[in-house]
Amino acid sequence: MKAWACPILPADGVAANSPVNQGRFATTAYERLKILEKYRRIAMVGLSSNPFRPSHFAAIYLRAEGYEVIPVNPRETQVLGMRCYSTLGEAPGPVEVVDIFREPSAAPALVEEAIAVGAKVIWMQLGVIHEEAAERARAAGLEVVMDRCMKIEHARFFGGLSTMGLNTGVITARRIR
Repeated sequence: MKAWACPILPADGVAANSPVNQGRFATTAYERLKILEKYRRIAMVGLSSNPFRPSHFAAIYLRAEGYEVIPVNPRETQVLGMRCYSTLGEAPGPVEVVDIFREPSAAPALVEEAIAVGAKVIWMQLGVIHEEAAERARAAGLEVVMDRCMKIEHARFFGGLSTMGLNTGVITARRIR
């Protein structure tokens, strides 16, 4: 029996052409959906106060969807009205998901910090691919998502892709009446 496929979305979402999808660290849509449903506390590493950065918009979206976002960035003191922490170890309370908005070379050290604080998931954003870091995280019992955006994946599963004009099918600047 052939599995049902959404006629609107590519076979496996936004990052369908990612080399990660052909590797040993590929995650299924179902696995990502379960992570988004189960975990609500996200330490967003590299969260920026610059409203034009993807991390900033992702944080606004995830907070609006009921997630608790903990800013982690040594270059910031406050983001979106919340205190920003220099390291994962400084973040208060348990951290469930470590969402990495940093260059891939930062991933191994962040995975070690995530393991130390008892995180459950390492989520590496679009363009962040580090197989050795992913291997270390999995060996420590963490779930790993690479080369995916939490905001996009959430919107894809829960109907928010039209937020801010994404995937509306409209190719015009004129308001449709």
